Amino acid sequence: MKIGLIGYGKMGKAIERIALQRNHIIAWQIGSKDADLLHTFHPKSVDVVIEFSQPKAAYHNVYTCLQQGIPVICGTTGWLDRKPEIDQYCKEQGGTFFYATNFSLAMQLFFRLNELLAQYMNPCPEFQVTLEETHDITKKDQPSGTAIQLAEGIIKNLNRKTGWLHTSTAEPSQVAIVSHRIPHSMGTHMVQYSSPLEELAIKHVTKNRDSLAQGVVLVAEWIQGKKGVLGMENFLGF
Repeated sequence: MKIGLIGYGKMGKAIERIALQRNHIIAWQIGSKDADLLHTFHPKSVDVVIEFSQPKAAYHNVYTCLQQGIPVICGTTGWLDRKPEIDQYCKEQGGTFFYATNFSLAMQLFFRLNELLAQYMNPCPEFQVTLEETHDITKKDQPSGTAIQLAEGIIKNLNRKTGWLHTSTAEPSQVAIVSHRIPHSMGTHMVQYSSPLEELAIKHVTKNRDSLAQGVVLVAEWIQGKKGVLGMENFLGF
């Protein structure tokens, strides 16, 4: 399989390493300084593009890939207010667009455990929920896309919550998201329910960026020949 990479930072290099280990070809890489080159690539030059860039660039990068008729997998967070536009454009073009906030297979299980726990907490109004996320100091967006997805999973299943707020103190109807940025963190997410008498928490810790990169490459292998707007629920069959 021929892969194009948009974004050649730590994540892009990890994806490259895993892809080469699985006998794929990296046809080209595009960094922030040569983004204009994306317009010159033809669908025959790659089988799929993997996009891990910056929030301000992601929309343009994904749109251009779809415009060129190139299937694209995106993991950049912090731009999702415009994702509905991309979804619609993908459908109109008959293209292929796969998006996930987190490509870790264990995190996908964590998302579902989070939703199930929220359901079980409905009869327990004395428990207040807080969500904490920790990433490297270089991460641009706060809160992380993964934290937002976790918060939305709680809101969907816990009847007393109607929204989220990026703060350590939130209204009773809101899920509080607390962000930490420290050097050399691969990513930690914890959902905690606390009452005056006890505490219950679930946590996911990314120990190595390769866990995310492996998930991305597996999706790239799976996506061949598929069309439409896709996500991890399609890949895993949830």
